[in-house]
Amino acid sequence: METPKLFISYSWSNPTHEQWVIELANELTESGIHVILDKWDLKEGHDSVAFMEKMVTDPEISKVAIVCDEVYASKADGRSGGVGTETQIISREVYENQEQGKFVAIIPEKDDQGKAFLPTYYKSRIYIDLSEPDNYADNFEKLLRWIYDKPLYTRPEVGKRPSFLEESEGISLGTTATHKRALSAIKENKPFLSGVLDEYLTTFVSNLEKFRITDKDGEFDDQVIDSLEKFIPYRNEAISLFVALAQYAPTEENISKLHRFFEALIPYMNKPESVNSWSKWDFDNFKFIAHELFLYLVAILIKHEKFSEVNLLLNQEYYVPGQSDYGKDVMVGYDAFRAHLRSLEHRNTRLKLNRLSLHADLLEQRSKHSGIEFRHLMQADFILFMRAEVQQSDFYSRWFPDTLVYIGRFHSALEVFARSSSKSYFEKSKCLLGIDKPTDLNELMEAYKTDRNRLPRWQFDSFSPSVLLGYEQLATKA
Repeated sequence: METPKLFISYSWSNPTHEQWVIELANELTESGIHVILDKWDLKEGHDSVAFMEKMVTDPEISKVAIVCDEVYASKADGRSGGVGTETQIISREVYENQEQGKFVAIIPEKDDQGKAFLPTYYKSRIYIDLSEPDNYADNFEKLLRWIYDKPLYTRPEVGKRPSFLEESEGISLGTTATHKRALSAIKENKPFLSGVLDEYLTTFVSNLEKFRITDKDGEFDDQVIDSLEKFIPYRNEAISLFVALAQYAPTEENISKLHRFFEALIPYMNKPESVNSWSKWDFDNFKFIAHELFLYLVAILIKHEKFSEVNLLLNQEYYVPGQSDYGKDVMVGYDAFRAHLRSLEHRNTRLKLNRLSLHADLLEQRSKHSGIEFRHLMQADFILFMRAEVQQSDFYSRWFPDTLVYIGRFHSALEVFARSSSKSYFEKSKCLLGIDKPTDLNELMEAYKTDRNRLPRWQFDSFSPSVLLGYEQLATKA
């Protein structure tokens, strides 16, 4: 800002007080302020009343400091002398001028009871106390901040309106309150953590039914996209819960709760027992939601190096009741969360988008509002793919890593594998792939060399597992 101009109003009480005012004026001047003081600016032949009037009312004078000692307060209330004249001008401005931030009282001394000497018109207003040597420096800083309009505490910018408030149909999972309680319980290790976590996860699963697409009017793929957009606030709730658990409470009990949570999502990906007529893509929004949430959970746990917890999620199968597409009660692997979405394939064709993977596009775009970088999702996706490859799953049980269409010409190892060049780090991370030593990958790496069709492809695009694994460098360093 330009050099602020400050007028000091005070009483010629005694030489000591006058010197105190001059020293204050000097100190302010050294701090870059143009101080206007009668001893410096009111010369012989000048009209003192006109001078005072100008100092108080002139818009170029941005601030007026009123030095209130006992004599000043007395003269102001008695309207005597120059102080009395200034008081008539100042009090009118204080009462009538809406910009009251132009005036502040400065206290150089107090009475025997420790009360400030203030004119009656100023009694209810905030002042700056420079009477105590111990607090002088801090309060002088307050004075400078007031003059420069740089307060210590400022109002933060108003954020964006929560997106869920814009939902025309008002779809709500009803999880907001339990989510807050769960986060608090996780971070503060509350004794009711287990119960409130169960409550949140159960409510989430039960109320997810509200997102079922039942009205098939119009283009169905438009309805899928709309449903996924409306789900984002609840996805973000789940992500924040996953992060909190990874940071504060990644216990086996809590990971088991998350395992059961995802287990409870699987039926949404298939036809309900009560439905007799359906299309394969009727549940695509649920398929996308389950896949996205699972990908984020794995990505977050890996980011926080909770490798054994990831291994538990991937190693333990998921129970699916008989009314699903499987036709009977079965246990399935984590590949159940990766399903082909025909509605997105149809949308790509219908709108002539010519995208290699609309599914990957959606994941990439939505990651920008998740708090988790997309590279972590790609890393998780690759690990899920490689884990299934190592386990030699059949073709229909493979994990297709959609996000790796964005891997581009990535010529180095992903972070977790770059770090696994260290033998000690490899010993921690090897459970992600379900291997014991790097040579356990030899046969698979050789198979990729001889059968390029074994790798996922997007037209002419693919990726190199050897490069992304940093295969030749695994466990080679101390």
